Parts: sequence; C-alpha cells; structure tokens
Amino acid sequence: MAEAYIVAAARTAGGRKGGRLSGVHPADLAGQVIDSLLERSGADPALVEDVVMGCVMQVGQQATNVARNAILASKLPESVPGTSVDRQCGSSQQALHFAAQAVMSGAMDIVIASGVESMSRVPMGLSVSLAAKEGFGTPRSPRMEDRYPNIQFSQFMGAEMMAKKYGLTKDQLDEFGFKSHQRAIAATQGGRFKDEIVAVEITTADGKTELHTIDEGIRFDVTLDGVRGVKLLQEGGAITAATSSQICDGASGVMIVNEAGLKSLGIAPMARIHHMTVVGGDPVIMLEAPIPGTEKALKKAGMKIDDIDLYEVNEAFASVPTAWLKTLGADPDKINVNGGAIALGHPLGASGTKLMTTLVYALKDRNKRYGLQTMCEGGGLSNVTIVERL
Repeated sequence: MAEAYIVAAARTAGGRKGGRLSGVHPADLAGQVIDSLLERSGADPALVEDVVMGCVMQVGQQATNVARNAILASKLPESVPGTSVDRQCGSSQQALHFAAQAVMSGAMDIVIASGVESMSRVPMGLSVSLAAKEGFGTPRSPRMEDRYPNIQFSQFMGAEMMAKKYGLTKDQLDEFGFKSHQRAIAATQGGRFKDEIVAVEITTADGKTELHTIDEGIRFDVTLDGVRGVKLLQEGGAITAATSSQICDGASGVMIVNEAGLKSLGIAPMARIHHMTVVGGDPVIMLEAPIPGTEKALKKAGMKIDDIDLYEVNEAFASVPTAWLKTLGADPDKINVNGGAIALGHPLGASGTKLMTTLVYALKDRNKRYGLQTMCEGGGLSNVTIVERL
C-alpha cells in the first residue's frame, strides 16, 4: 500500500465571535485556505482530485456542500469535486483520514483535506434549533430514547463528569487554562505561527482594510488570578468559560499526496501519516474517547506514549487534556506547546486540520520526529492521528 504525505498545511488565525473574521463568508474563508495550499505546494490546481472538508453546522451559509462552494470560491477549476464531512469536532481530522486513505489506496494521488466553521455566521446548534422551530423534530429518535431514557447528551455536563471521574480540581483546570494562554502568547510573540497562518483581508468597523494574522482569542493580559475569578458554568462544578474552548471563526487545510503525487509535484513532504484510528465511546460522558482512542492507536502502531515527541489534544474543556495526560502518564511539557483552543479558539469543523497544521509546524520548529493529534467529538467519538516529520 502507498504512503500518505502532507506536503502543505495552512490555517487562518482564529476570529472571535462577532470579531475580525465575522464579515467573511465561510466559503470564501475556506477558499482562501485552498488557494494558500496551492501556492505553498506549487501544485497545478487541475491536479487536485478531491477536496474533503469538515464542517459541523452544515446549514445556512455552510449548507449545500460547503466543500464544493469553497472550491467555487477558490482558484481550483470547476472539474475538482468536493464533499463535506461531519464527525462533529473531529470533522476535518476525519477529512484528513479520508484523504489519506484515498491516496494510500491509489484511487487518488493528490487530495486536499480541510475544514471551515464560521460560528459567528452559523451559530452552534443552528441546524437543530431551526428544525425544531419549523416543526421538523430533533435528531433524537424513539429508539435512542429507549436506549438512553431521559438522559441528556451535553458536552458541558460531560466536561464536569470528566473532572469528577478523573479527580481533577478547579485549581488544576484553571492552571491548565492559564498555561494555554501563556503558551499561545509565547508562540505568537516568538513568530512560531507566522509560517502556518494564511493572512485574510478584512474590513474593520471604521472601513479600513487590514490583514488578519493574529489569533483574536488570545488574552495577552491574562493572569492566573483572573482565570481563577471567572464564574463557574455550573454550581458546584469545576469548569468556567476560562477553562473552555472559545467560539471561533476559522478555516484550515492540508494537502495529502502519495508517492505518485510527490513525483508529479516535485516537492519534498513535510510529514508522513504514520497511523490513523477512530473510536466510539460513552455518548453521555461524551468527551472521554481520546483516552481509549490513544491507547488503541499506540498499540496498533507498536508505540508507547513516550515515543511521541509532541501532542495536540484539543482543549474543548480543560478537563479533557488534563484527564488524558493523567491517564496516559504523558509528559505535560509536550502537550499543546503553542497553546490550544482555550486561548486560540475552537472553530468546530476546522479544528482537525488546524491542529494538524500547528502540530506539523511545531515538530519542524523543535526538530522533533513524531506527533500525535486527538480530540473529543460529539456522540462520544474520537479520531487519533500519528504523524512523522520528514
């Protein structure tokens, strides 16, 4: 079987809810990332055989196959097809898996895996709320109700359940959230994001044109006391807004090729896809699956956690990566070394290839070999990807 390689990776800087990217249509935002991948790889646009795009809220401006709409808003020719993927927060990580599987099988040689989410323009849960408002019901079926009677599926409840199950205190989670901002500040001020970010032209409130190049969610004046002082989301709980991922607008993508694709592009790869795993788990606690997913991935890859040089574990809530670190005995100095979603934002369907972009560039920056990426996903799912920097 052929190998799968990453030859280009890019992301937009995150935009806060109603912030600097809120004036950009999601198809245009994703189209600019696609154009950047073409530029970075030097690929003839006609050589791209498919675009697989993650997106969670596929309604409104992200409806009718946002992948195809992004293609039509890019420099790709009309002959390039596209499809949209929903594996909740792991949507573009799954897009990467699908793209890698396509080139490994030999069915295709060059595929773009990407993701987009404009949470300002298409709010989280909009597809469900609109359907309910118009009388078209909810995703919860009678047979699901029989299996989970009167049980609420809630990521917020799941985050608190994770903290309780793994014995995590509010102080521990506050410290993790504070470190996320500290690391993101250091990465931004140190220029570590410069090569991975696609500059997006925006129009400011005063009518001026600017380039958006800095993640808008970072609190550069953060203090630990400030984090500790944020109100709890649930009375008696441990999670606050300061230890939760930020609502975010953004797009990201990677170009995936096999050996034939490398030859046709005449380009050196950035990284090789070493292993891919996806698992399902308890949909009630919901956010726990990265733990068994990582254990399964390491076992199938014949590796140990200490063999991995850097980890990207999505910071949906601080309890998720903190429980992951504790259970796996992983090195906290290797996780989310440039900050995570608590500081940088979590643009849902775009987060998978966003984290991969940051991981590949971080491996290069630190001259490290192996990286592992995972995230919790709605419904109790998790993708795990191990890459080798080349």
